[in-house]
Amino acid sequence: VQIVESGGGLVQPGGTLRLSCTASGSRGTFGVMGWYREAPGKQREFVTLTTRNGSPQYKDNVKGRFTVSRDNAKNTIFLQMTNLQVADTAVYYCNVGDDYGHYWGQGTQVTVSS
Repeated sequence: VQIVESGGGLVQPGGTLRLSCTASGSRGTFGVMGWYREAPGKQREFVTLTTRNGSPQYKDNVKGRFTVSRDNAKNTIFLQMTNLQVADTAVYYCNVGDDYGHYWGQGTQVTVSS
C-alpha cells in the first residue's frame, strides 16, 4: 500500500491549510482513513478519522476548526484546517486501514508561526 500526503506548510496563527492523503495498492478495500500528528517532544496523537460512510470523529480541541472529508472513488481524504494555532504545529501523518492492516504515510509538516 502506498500513501501520499501533501498540503503542509508554514502559516500564521489564524490561518488555513488543507492537507490531502491518497492511498493506493490495496488488495482489498480501504476502510477507516484518518490523521494523526506528532509535535516535537510529544507522542503521536489522534486528530480525526472518517469511515467509508463518512462518519467523522475528532480530537476535542480541533472540533469546529478542522473538517475531514473523503472521496471514496479516489481513496483520498482531505483535512481542512482553519483558525490554526501555534499548538497545532506538528508533523501530520495519514493512517489508512484496509482488509489486511493499517498503514502510515511519510508525514507532512505543518508549522503555525508569526
